[in-house]
Amino acid sequence: MKDSRILSTFQELPHAAGARPLTEMPEYVRARVQVFDTCQVGVVLRAVLFVEAVVAVGALFIADGFVSWAISMAVLTGAALPAVLTWLLAVCALKRFMGRLEAPAQWGVGVSLGALAGVYGFGMMAWLDIVQQPLWVASAAAGALVAAVLVAGLVWRAKARMPASTTARLAELQARIRPHFLFNTLNSAIALVREEPAKAESLLEDLSELFRHALADPKEAVPLWQELELAEHYLAIEHVRFGDRLQIEWAIDESASRARLPPLILQPLVENAIKHGVEPSPTGATVRISTQRRGGVVVIKVTNTVPAGSGRKGNGLALDNVRQRLSLLHDVQGRFQSALVNGVFQVRLEIPV
Repeated sequence: MKDSRILSTFQELPHAAGARPLTEMPEYVRARVQVFDTCQVGVVLRAVLFVEAVVAVGALFIADGFVSWAISMAVLTGAALPAVLTWLLAVCALKRFMGRLEAPAQWGVGVSLGALAGVYGFGMMAWLDIVQQPLWVASAAAGALVAAVLVAGLVWRAKARMPASTTARLAELQARIRPHFLFNTLNSAIALVREEPAKAESLLEDLSELFRHALADPKEAVPLWQELELAEHYLAIEHVRFGDRLQIEWAIDESASRARLPPLILQPLVENAIKHGVEPSPTGATVRISTQRRGGVVVIKVTNTVPAGSGRKGNGLALDNVRQRLSLLHDVQGRFQSALVNGVFQVRLEIPV
C-alpha cells in the first residue's frame, strides 16, 4: 500500500462455465482442506461437549438419584475428559500424516487412537485407585466407538466444507466479475487510449491483475495483504470510472497483514460499498478500509457513506457469502458483523492471527 493513502483509524462500528468439478480438481488442491483439523477451538469445544453429553446420559443408567448421578458423572468425566483431550491432541499432531492416507486408513488410525485414548483414560482412574474392576477392554471399545463418531463428524464437516467453499467461489466469480463491470472497464480504457494512453495501460494492468487472482487455482486461505492488494486494483479501476465521486481512505496495520482469510472475500465487500454508496449518489461517497491487530485477533473494516433517502437495497447475497465462507474457515474464531448507523454502512470481520 502507498503510505500517502494510509490514514488514521476511523469510527468503530451448479458450476460456472469452464470450471472444473471438485472431483476433477488436482489432489494437491483437495488436500488443502484438512479433515482432521482438531486444533481449532470450535472443533475441540464441540467434541468435549459431545463426550460430556454421552457421559451424562451414560451416568443415568447407574444412578438411583441426583446425587448418585452427579457422583457418577464426575467419576466418568475424570476418565472421559483426559481421553478425549488426548485424542484431540494426537489427531491434531498427526493431521498432515492422516491427511495423506486413504479414507479407510484414516478411519482406522482415528479409531485406533480412540481405543488407546480410552485405555489411557481408564488407566488414569485405575492409577488413582478410583475403580478396581479391570475394564480395559470396555474402555478401549468405548474410546473406539466415540472416536468413530468424532471421525464421522469431521469427515462430514470436511465434505460439507469444500463443496460449499468451491460453490461460493464460483458464485462469487459470477457475481463479482460481471459482464457489465468488464464492459464498463473496457469502455473506460477505450476512452483513455487516445487522450491518456499511460492511464489506459494502467487501468488494463489493474484489470489483468484482478482476473489473475480471480481465475487462479482455488486455495483455502490467502494472506490479508494479498486481499488488500486485490482490493486496491479493483478500486483503481473504479476510480477511473467515478473520478472524484469515489473517495478512498486506507488505515492499514502492517502487523495484521499475514492473517489468513478465504480468497476473494474482501473484494465483494468493496464492490458492495461502491454499488450501494457511490453509484446511487450524485455527489459520490467515501469508502474506507482499515485493518488492525488486537492481540491474537485481526479486525478488518469496510465502510461506506450512504446517500440520504436512498431506497436502493441489496439482497444480501454478497454479505451472506462472506459470512458463510468466514465461518467455514475459522469456525467460532471468526466473526462477521454489519450495520448501518447514521448514514454509514460498516462491515466488520474478526479473524485469528
